[in-house]
Amino acid sequence: MNEARPSERQSPPPFQHLTELIARLYSPDQGCPWCLEQSHQSLRDYLVEEAYEVAEAIDQGEPAQLAEELADVLTLVLTHAELAGQAGTFNLADIAEAGVAKTVRRNPHIFGSATATTTAEVLRQWEAIKQSERGDRVSVLTGVSPALPALVRAQSLQSRAAHVGFDWPTADGVIDKVREEAAELQAAAPSEQEEELGDLLFTLVNLARHLGLSAEQALQSASEKFSRRFQAIEAVCRSRGILPEQLSLQELDEIWDRVKAEET
Repeated sequence: MNEARPSERQSPPPFQHLTELIARLYSPDQGCPWCLEQSHQSLRDYLVEEAYEVAEAIDQGEPAQLAEELADVLTLVLTHAELAGQAGTFNLADIAEAGVAKTVRRNPHIFGSATATTTAEVLRQWEAIKQSERGDRVSVLTGVSPALPALVRAQSLQSRAAHVGFDWPTADGVIDKVREEAAELQAAAPSEQEEELGDLLFTLVNLARHLGLSAEQALQSASEKFSRRFQAIEAVCRSRGILPEQLSLQELDEIWDRVKAEET
């Protein structure tokens, strides 16, 4: 029987094929020169960047773009698995096994005998399970990574503390605290302003949490709105043949108000 020519051979399943491609790229003998210089540390920021691009694709509601960005994340996960496999520390199977174990362990209401019929019950159960996983670690805050974006980290820390009762009963108390922190910032000496501003931001994050909102997403939305409106100001200026810096603040504010009114 004649052996099939390369063009006639059936390609492996996509996941297997991607794994094989990454193994070839990082092969010590035949790999890509750039790839062979990489490590977990050097690839760290790429993974963070790709995660943000996934979030952007979700916000834009584009399924094809989301699939592409998730492919980038998957490629990096497989790359880390390949590097670890070469070092003999862990491999892709170890990652999958850890995922299976954690999924089963943290969802006993689905895979075990526990009962949780509401989202609130599931969340309480998750927190209890995660606390038991921390074992001898002394703080409920353990595991909230300092590498998280500041707003996300603040909200995670506050949520952990709230699970053990360290929290305002209602949002009204948080709003009063916002006013207090704003007054302290206003009265602060220059050397104290950074700390007082941090306290105010931290309290505003707490308010977002009490309102059931993501502080990170709220600020991203506000930034996007500002960007959209300011670019509209620039467009108006271009149509007049002038630059924004040639207008007074009052004139810019007037254009801003018109742009804002046109959005509503």
